[in-house]
Amino acid sequence: MKLLSVNLGRPKPVPYTSQRDGLTGIDKRPVEGPVRVSAPGAKGIGGSGLAGDAVCETRHHGGDDQAVYAVAREDLDEWQRVLGRTLPAGSFGENLTTLGVDVSGALIGERWAVGPEVVLEVTSGRIPCRTFQGHLGEDGWVRRFTERAAPGAYLRVITPGEVRAGDAVRVVHRPDHDVTVALQFRAVTTERELLPRLLAAGDALHPEALRKAREHVEKSGAGVEV
Repeated sequence: MKLLSVNLGRPKPVPYTSQRDGLTGIDKRPVEGPVRVSAPGAKGIGGSGLAGDAVCETRHHGGDDQAVYAVAREDLDEWQRVLGRTLPAGSFGENLTTLGVDVSGALIGERWAVGPEVVLEVTSGRIPCRTFQGHLGEDGWVRRFTERAAPGAYLRVITPGEVRAGDAVRVVHRPDHDVTVALQFRAVTTERELLPRLLAAGDALHPEALRKAREHVEKSGAGVEV
């Protein structure tokens, strides 16, 4: 398991973002050499966890619990087949393009050692938005991406340091529950009856998803074994 590329984006004006100044950093490209990774700060204030990477819409993106976004090269390859077009590393706006890592099958709270220094923790799946659809230029993209339920993973930074293309990725901790990124994504998008199951992931879960799960349980009176 390894990093195929580390991808950074700079602010770019586009017509398809809800950001007030019309800028987005979703167009990410592979870079050479080491990139510093660290916790960026609270959502709404902090942006990307990677030095030199832009997050323009901080109301919905970036912050400590979405510091890094990873996508499996295998998922990009499958979408290439479906869409009939080339999708280079960074096409989904991901910071890390991995090889051999089951990104959407990772457990919430799973920790990855990336290279010799960095440790990251899985928090949630990526929810598609208007900017993502505009960037890909595919009609119905939000619906199609959601239906496949292989969203890639957001990660928080546990141990800062530098990463670069070619670094090994090792799973150094797997929590004792069955809440995967894919299950979490389905629960908050198309299968809300799964929300109570998310509580098993506890505080490792992205705070927004954890709040949705708790609210659902309170409103429905549903019980869940954790």
